[in-house]
Amino acid sequence: MTFKNSEKYLRRAKKLIPAMSQTFSKAPYSYVDGVYPTYLSHGKGSHIFDVDNNEYIDFVLGLGPIILGYDYPAVNKAIKKQLSKGISFSIPHFLEVEASDKIHSVIPGAEMIRFAKTGSDAGTAAVRAARAITKRNNIAYWGSGGVWHDWFTVITSRNEGIPKILRKMIKKFEYNDLESLKIVFEDWHGEVAAVYMEPMITNFPKNNFLNDVKKIAKKNGALLIFDEVQTGFRYSLGGAQELLKIQADLAVFGKGIANGMPLAVITGKTKYMEKFNDVFYSTTYGGETLSLAASIAVINEMETKPVIKHCWDLGSILNIEFNKLADELNVNIKMEGIPVRSSISCIDDNGKPSLLLKSLFYQEMVKRGVLFGPGWVFLSYSHSMNDIKKTLEAAKTSMKIVKNAIKTKTVKKSLRGKTMKSVMTF
Repeated sequence: MTFKNSEKYLRRAKKLIPAMSQTFSKAPYSYVDGVYPTYLSHGKGSHIFDVDNNEYIDFVLGLGPIILGYDYPAVNKAIKKQLSKGISFSIPHFLEVEASDKIHSVIPGAEMIRFAKTGSDAGTAAVRAARAITKRNNIAYWGSGGVWHDWFTVITSRNEGIPKILRKMIKKFEYNDLESLKIVFEDWHGEVAAVYMEPMITNFPKNNFLNDVKKIAKKNGALLIFDEVQTGFRYSLGGAQELLKIQADLAVFGKGIANGMPLAVITGKTKYMEKFNDVFYSTTYGGETLSLAASIAVINEMETKPVIKHCWDLGSILNIEFNKLADELNVNIKMEGIPVRSSISCIDDNGKPSLLLKSLFYQEMVKRGVLFGPGWVFLSYSHSMNDIKKTLEAAKTSMKIVKNAIKTKTVKKSLRGKTMKSVMTF
């Protein structure tokens, strides 16, 4: 496996592109720099190809948006059909209504819809609306740390250029810990605009947690906003709200909604969404029609084909068999989480997560044509049982190599690339 063309593009990028990528999590240092491809060429189904034509089974899927698969026929057809008619227009296009109606039909509580281009935009817009509705500034937050705009990013390690005063407007609470949320409301009595949270990540709510969160928010005059950027269209067609049978006041979606096309949505109850008549959230490309056409096609596919079930089923097999291999080999490499959103942890002799061990494992996996990323392990409708078998074969060999490197104390020496780096902490 050679990376001559990747290296050429990387040299050019270093001169032209800050961070060498438009997304920190896609940059070389987020992977195992030196043994991973740095630039891709194309994708087909569940596989991607780099600029040197190396092929990989992809479990990153563009950081989550590819829910059906690359080069998916029904989505391509919808985009091509609309492309011949135009992309952006001078007044609203009818697809804004058609796509809104489609989303309204599948997402619980989506009485009204507003489009955005990224999950970050959608999250920021929802917070702005909540602040306008409640006339308050402060946010109670829980989630996995998506990179949203200033209101959230101020509490991360990548907070340069953000007014520090914004830190005073956000406090974190813990999942399945109602008392931690009550403390936020006690400290900020009458000042909380919204509880902004992912309805779940990989742990299911316990003891009626989400319903109690909703009650506390309502009792204190705050809105409940669900971040479904990752859970939407993966956990269930209607997102975690459908899966968990609970509705928020506002909910934001992105990623899988358009199979890779740039689209996100803010949804919610009419009485709250109507605030967007006044709040300045306005974007030239919100009604861009190729993404809207793609979204309609995605939802049509998900309504008529077992997309969600397929991902849950294959993900379950991957998780179980992966961990069974690790147990049999007595190596502390685990796939944790749930079938549609899992992660890989590599634990050292001190019982702590090790980026060095993880880097070595990922190095060996990518050498065998399997691409894991710095974050979640995702599956698409295009992944096959054959993909899973090949991945498990690669995992078995890679685990043996890691185990031997630990035994012979040659982990650092065995790593040909650089240790992976975290994008941020918070």
